Amino acid sequence: MTDRNDRFDLEDFLPYLLNQAAEATSHGFQAIYRDRYGFTRTQWRVMANLGKFGAMTARDICAISHIEKTKVSRAVAALEEAEMLSRTPSEIDRRAEVLSLTPKGQSVFAELGQLAIGFDQRLRDTLGTAEATALTAILKRLASRTAPTGYPDD
Repeated sequence: MTDRNDRFDLEDFLPYLLNQAAEATSHGFQAIYRDRYGFTRTQWRVMANLGKFGAMTARDICAISHIEKTKVSRAVAALEEAEMLSRTPSEIDRRAEVLSLTPKGQSVFAELGQLAIGFDQRLRDTLGTAEATALTAILKRLASRTAPTGYPDD
């Protein structure tokens, strides 16, 4: 039994708090990639995944980043039009296309990656080293323990 009251309080509901924290912190960085390149959040996340993991399919991006297929599809089309990524037919699955950053996309990713490092450091400085380290460990633990059903593994 916990000390918590049996009445539901949204402001103490951990999934809500995690979402609020994610939204509040990501808006600051969103202003950077939106102002510099006009990217949406999904476009940045597609770029970031391709920049980190290399060539992959849109389906892979959806699975890694938990973004809906239609949003990824729109982001891919816009990034391709902006010459940030290219598509090539998959040798494994003819229905799929492999996405890769173009040289222009790699350059933009490198620039935004450096800006992201600075943004992340400012957030960590706000918390202090011990709290930032603890929060990182906690978030990684929560992310790795959440089952597909939405309930943490036991």
